[in-house]
Amino acid sequence: MFFAYRDSGERRSALAQAPGALERYRLFGLDELATRGVGVRHNLERDRAPLSARLVDWGLNRALYRAGGYGGDFVSVLPSLRTMNAGDVVFSTVDTVGIPLMFLKRAGLVRRPLVYTAIGLPERLVQLRGRLMPRLYANGLRACHTIITYAESEAEWLRSWLGPGAPPIRFVPFGVDVKSFQPMSEVSPGTDVISVGADPRRDFDLLKGVAVRRPELSFRIVASADHARSLGSLPANVALETDIPLEEVRDRIAAARIVALPVRDNSYSGATTVLLQAMAMAKPVVVSRTDAVAKGYGLENGINCRLVEPADGDALERAVVELVADAGAASKLGTRARETVERSFSWERYTNALWEILSGTRRPPSGRSAGSP
Repeated sequence: MFFAYRDSGERRSALAQAPGALERYRLFGLDELATRGVGVRHNLERDRAPLSARLVDWGLNRALYRAGGYGGDFVSVLPSLRTMNAGDVVFSTVDTVGIPLMFLKRAGLVRRPLVYTAIGLPERLVQLRGRLMPRLYANGLRACHTIITYAESEAEWLRSWLGPGAPPIRFVPFGVDVKSFQPMSEVSPGTDVISVGADPRRDFDLLKGVAVRRPELSFRIVASADHARSLGSLPANVALETDIPLEEVRDRIAAARIVALPVRDNSYSGATTVLLQAMAMAKPVVVSRTDAVAKGYGLENGINCRLVEPADGDALERAVVELVADAGAASKLGTRARETVERSFSWERYTNALWEILSGTRRPPSGRSAGSP
């Protein structure tokens, strides 16, 4: 099996760790699938792509953007074509590499079945310009063996957009390692409210507004450097950290009373990864009711989390204040949250679902003949 990752410092750092390290949780099940006895390779085995790949990447991306489309990380997948074609299946973990791979698949350069993971693909597709680009992207996606989404709403949208001829589109709920992320009752809370996340849909400004109105509460934001720059000056009751290791993220969550995850309205991001981690740690979570988590993740407002509408600062503030003030209710919410992920969203269930899809590429997907593209 061949895993294709977005080339980032975070991903390379995870790959550099020994199997079993918490950071390797960021590798979408690579280690777990390797333990099943299959050979696993990936596109970040080189330190740097050759000049030829960088030049082709520049040319292809320039052409796609000028024609009204989106490109991607051609440079990290082109040097690995021989390796991926020597395997059984190519698993794209994110659109940044998925878009290049689907075009290479359509062109016949990727000869193995391609399983494409869509994470925010609808937001890209609606911005395609002209009449040619939507057709080009639709044909590229139809060349995939299977499309995976982590949001049921995204799967529904893609089925409608692609129409007849679409490959199987599977909603696979993300999971959490319930052993690595578990309650840490020995840790005393040092922060009232924590918010963690790096994706561009996080609404830290909304939480900043709550902090301004509630100076009696302490807040901690763990974000990307880009988010930190956009936040500007923060009130004295807000601590800010950027790009810290996953073990430290876990420690920060453990030391908070409440986890608040405001997210702007969108089809794919519900702060799902941190949401499940916090729930596994039996933390009371306040999260935006985006389409990404409204269905498929077993969330029940007032039962195992608090759901608030995106961009509703007043609702976010009420939920946070009520949970901070009522430790008993917060504890019950956290206990039921832990039960929810143990029952339905473990890392084992997630990796088993991936294995079912990836190992099934040796058979034609339902509705296609063996000779179909």
